[in-house]
Amino acid sequence: MSMRTGSALFLLGILALASIPVFPSPLFLWLAPLCLGLWSPRGSLRWPAWFLAGALYALYRGGAILSVNLDPAVEGSSVTVVGQVDSLPEQKGDVKRFNFRLESAGRSGLAPGTRVRLGWYDDAPALVPGEYWRLRVRLKRPAGFMNPGSFDYEGWLFQHRLRATGYVVAGAGNDRLKAAGHWRPDVWRFRLRERIHAVMPERDFRSLIVALALGDQSAISAQAWAVLNRTGTNHLLAISGLHIGLVAALALYFVRWIWPRLGRAALRMPAPWAGAAAGLLAAVFYSALAGFSIPTQRSMIMILVGLGATVYRPVGLSHALALALLLVLLLDPFSVLAPGFWLSFLAVAWIGWGMHGRVGQGTLWDRWGRVQVVVSLGLAPALALWFQQISVAGLIANLLAVPWVSFVTVPLVLAGSLMLWVAPALGTGLLRLADGSLSLLWPFLELTGGNEFAILALTPVSIMAVICAGLGAAILLLPRGLPGRWLGWLWMLPLLAPDPLPPGPGVLHLALLDVGQGLAAVVRTDRHTLLFDTGPQFGPDFNAGDAVVVPWLRQAGIKNLDVLLVSHGDNDHIGGLRSVREAVPVDRLLTSVPARVRGTNVAPCRAGTHWEWDGFIFTLLHPDREDRLQGNNASCVLHVARNGQGILLLTGDIEREAEQVLVRRFASALRAVIIVVPHHGSRTSSTPNLVQAVQARYALYPAGFRNRFGFPKQDIMQRYQQHGAINLDTGRNGALEFVIDETGVRFSAHRLSARRFWHSRLH
Repeated sequence: MSMRTGSALFLLGILALASIPVFPSPLFLWLAPLCLGLWSPRGSLRWPAWFLAGALYALYRGGAILSVNLDPAVEGSSVTVVGQVDSLPEQKGDVKRFNFRLESAGRSGLAPGTRVRLGWYDDAPALVPGEYWRLRVRLKRPAGFMNPGSFDYEGWLFQHRLRATGYVVAGAGNDRLKAAGHWRPDVWRFRLRERIHAVMPERDFRSLIVALALGDQSAISAQAWAVLNRTGTNHLLAISGLHIGLVAALALYFVRWIWPRLGRAALRMPAPWAGAAAGLLAAVFYSALAGFSIPTQRSMIMILVGLGATVYRPVGLSHALALALLLVLLLDPFSVLAPGFWLSFLAVAWIGWGMHGRVGQGTLWDRWGRVQVVVSLGLAPALALWFQQISVAGLIANLLAVPWVSFVTVPLVLAGSLMLWVAPALGTGLLRLADGSLSLLWPFLELTGGNEFAILALTPVSIMAVICAGLGAAILLLPRGLPGRWLGWLWMLPLLAPDPLPPGPGVLHLALLDVGQGLAAVVRTDRHTLLFDTGPQFGPDFNAGDAVVVPWLRQAGIKNLDVLLVSHGDNDHIGGLRSVREAVPVDRLLTSVPARVRGTNVAPCRAGTHWEWDGFIFTLLHPDREDRLQGNNASCVLHVARNGQGILLLTGDIEREAEQVLVRRFASALRAVIIVVPHHGSRTSSTPNLVQAVQARYALYPAGFRNRFGFPKQDIMQRYQQHGAINLDTGRNGALEFVIDETGVRFSAHRLSARRFWHSRLH
C-alpha cells in the first residue's frame, strides 16, 4: 500500500469520527492493537488498519480536549482566576478580546493550562501577551449561534482548544501580577504591531499591512473583507502557505546562488543543504510572526516536506503531498474542521494535476494564466460546499493580485517590519511603499468585484454533488487533445442545483433564528417570505444580519423578501437591518419607527393592515394610531391565521400596557398555536390575561444562552406551561423551525438535528 492510500484512509477515519453527534467512549481505544495491521503484508488488513488508526487517533486527541469542562454551576457567577495573556489582544469597538491561559482556575473546574476566550469591556487596560493577571471573570461553556448556514463558532473554539468563554468583571480584583518575558514571540509580535500603528497612524491600508506582517486580521473592516471576498483574494491577506513558501523559496535560491562564492563555507556544507536550511529558517521566522497559528503550522509542514525532497531525494508531488497530509493530521487531527485545510491541500493537488507534465505551455504569463484557471476550476466544488458561492471575478483578480502582493507588497512589508527595529526611518518608508502598493491594487479589486456578476451564489450542495463536480474538473483539466473533455462540464452541473423547494401549498413555515439576545424570525408560505426583525448588532463589523439572517436566507434559496417587518427600534431587533437590505431585495418594509429607516418602500405599522398569502391571512394588530404608546409598547404585533384559526402570534417587545390593549380589543381572536413570547420572556410582559387569551401550544423565547438579563424568566415559562404550552428557547435549542399544515405541527431544533460532539449540551 502506498503512502497516498494510507494517508487518505487515515483522513477518512478522522472524518468519520468528526461526523458523529456524540463522542464515543474512551474504551474504544482498546481497539488500538488492531492498528498493528498497518505493518501487515496483506493489503486487506492494512486498509482497515489505516482507517481505524485515524479514527482512534482523533478519539484520543478529542478526548483530551473534551476532558476539560467548565462546571455549569459556576455559570453566571464571578470567579477569580490567575493566568497569562495568550494571544494578541483584539480591539473591537468598546471590547478588547484575548485568549487567557489559566494557571489557577478557582472553583470553575477548569484544569491549569486550559485556555479560555475573554472579553474586557469599557476602558480595558493595555494588555501585553505573556503578562500574568489575576482577574474576576464570568465564564460560560462554549456556545455559539446554531443555525443552518451559519459559522460554527463552537467548532472554532474546539479546534483552538478554547474551553470556555466569558468576560472580565469591572471593578476591583483585576490586577497585573507579572510583566511579559522579553523573549516570548507574542511579545515581539505585539511590539511590532504597536510600532506599525505608531508610524502609520492614519494609513488606509494599515490593517492589511498588519495582517500581512503578523497574521492579525482583527482590524480589517467589513468593507475591505467584502471586496476581498467578492474578488476571491482574501487568501492573500493572511500569512498563508503561498507567502511562507515564497519567503522560503527566495531565501533558498538566494543562499544557493551566493554560497559557492563564499569560499571555505562552500567546502563545509553543500549549497543545496545551505539553501534548504536558509529556506527553513526564513519559513520559521515568518511563521513566528504569525504566532505559529494553525494555518502556518500546516504550511510549515508542507514546506519542510518540500525542502526535504530537494535535499535528500526527489519524490513525486503526490507522495510529498500525502506525507505532508499525514504529518499535518498527526499534529492536529481536527484541522479538518477548517476550510483552509482543504483549500490549501486541494490547491496544490490541482496545480499538480493541471500543470504537471505539460509541454508547449508558452510564455511565463501563459503558464501563470493556466495556473489561475486550474486553481479556480479545481477549487470551485470545495468553495460551493463551504461558502455556497464562487468568485467569478477571482480568476481575473488573482491573475494580477497574486504576483503583485507576493512579489511587491509582501517583500516591502517584511523588509519594512525588520527595518523598524534597526533603522526606523527606512522601515517607515518601506511600509509606506507597501501601503502605496495596496492603494494601487485596490481600485482594480473594487472594479473587478463591483460587478453584479462577480459572485455566483449557489444553494447548498451535497457531498455527492461536490464529488461529481470534482470529477468534472479533473476531466476538464486533462491535456488538450484528449477526446471527450467537454463532458466535464456535464459533471460540474450538480453545483448548479435548483433552489430548495418552497414549503408547498397550504403549508406555513416558521424559522425562529438563534441570534443571541435578540429576535429574527422568517415566515414563509408557498410563494412568499416575511422577515420579522433582524437581530442585534454586536460591534462595528459584526451583526446578526450578516452572521445569521443572510446565511439562513441563502441556504434556503430565498432571493427576495416580500415583507420585512421591524417591530421597533431597539438594537436587538433592528441591528442587522442594514446588512439584510444590502444583501436581499425587499419589496415592502413595515416598522413602528419609520423615521429611523430610509427608503421609498417604507411604511408604518398600523393596526388593521392585512394581506393574504397562499390562503394565510396576515394581520397587524398593533400599534394603533390612537394608542400613543412608545418604546417597547409600540412594537408591531403580527397575527397569522388560516380558515379563521390562529396559527402564529409575533409580539416584538410589547409589555403590560400594550398587552392590556390587545386583550381588550381582540380577546379570543388572539389565539394562536405558536407565540413568540413578548420581550424574550421578561417579567414586564406575558401577563396572565395575554397568556390566557392566546392559549398557545408552543411558547418560543428568542433569548441568548446565559444572557445578562436572565431571560426567559422561570416564572414566565411556568405561566405558559400551566396553560398547556411547550417552552422552547433559541439559546439552548438553536434555531427553531416549525412546519404547520393540515396534518398538524412539526418542529426541529437545530442544536439537536445538526449536533456534533464538540457542541455543548446546554439543557
